[in-house]
Amino acid sequence: MRTILITGASDGIGAAASRQLAGPATRLILIGRSPEKTQAVAAETGSEYHVADFTKLDDVRKLAAALLRDCDRIDVLANNAGGMFSGPTRTVDGFEKTFQVNHLAPYLLTHLLLDRLLASRAAVVNTSSIGARLFGRIDLDDIQTWNGYRPNGAYGNAKLANILFTKALHERFHDEGLSSVAFHPGNVATSFASDTSSYFRWVYHGILSRFLISPERGGANLAHFIEGTPDIAWTSGAYYNDRRKIGHTNKQAADPTIVHEHWERSAQLLDITW
Repeated sequence: MRTILITGASDGIGAAASRQLAGPATRLILIGRSPEKTQAVAAETGSEYHVADFTKLDDVRKLAAALLRDCDRIDVLANNAGGMFSGPTRTVDGFEKTFQVNHLAPYLLTHLLLDRLLASRAAVVNTSSIGARLFGRIDLDDIQTWNGYRPNGAYGNAKLANILFTKALHERFHDEGLSSVAFHPGNVATSFASDTSSYFRWVYHGILSRFLISPERGGANLAHFIEGTPDIAWTSGAYYNDRRKIGHTNKQAADPTIVHEHWERSAQLLDITW
């Protein structure tokens, strides 16, 4: 039986993928911020669940401890939680909220679970976005995007960080059996950007929302990478578009110096060593 962890599973594509993946051959463990929503999806899919708020890194540490206690193996970690937020906003941990929720929290969770992931020869699936190419422009001296903060730019940088993380995981740990992939699920009709001043608020919640794809279609893309066998169904270290093809993304993702330095500076911020 495969053990699959999905963050951001209380609604949107995480909940949709959970419904598609549920079955007797799969141990699904869902992670969400809302106790009520996460419990409801877990009950519907016959899954286990944990509640964690990624604006609080202590929640991430407690989550990891519980998962290590309860899971003898982890076959897939789907880092799917994220969002676009107004800001800049400082979390209780002192980091910018968009950067923490989309990048630092899954980066830390993966680090804390690393030994179990390596022992299981696991896959790490990172939900990124086309926003990495459209809006991302990382300044290594301001990787949290405190300066000149705009919701679109901060989100693009955070989603680009997901791709940099994917590439670095592959470079460092693929030879030890760990695989990693990043993908754009499509422009999905969800609550995305609902609490920001970004023009995406009007795209996702106005008349243009009719042109967005359903959470079920976006969830099917997430489920594809969760279910697929690494290096057969998808290439480890790569970024895929919403058509499940290796896609073009921000040129910074092809710069090995940026990949390395972003990894190192993220580790320094968290005071961790890989």
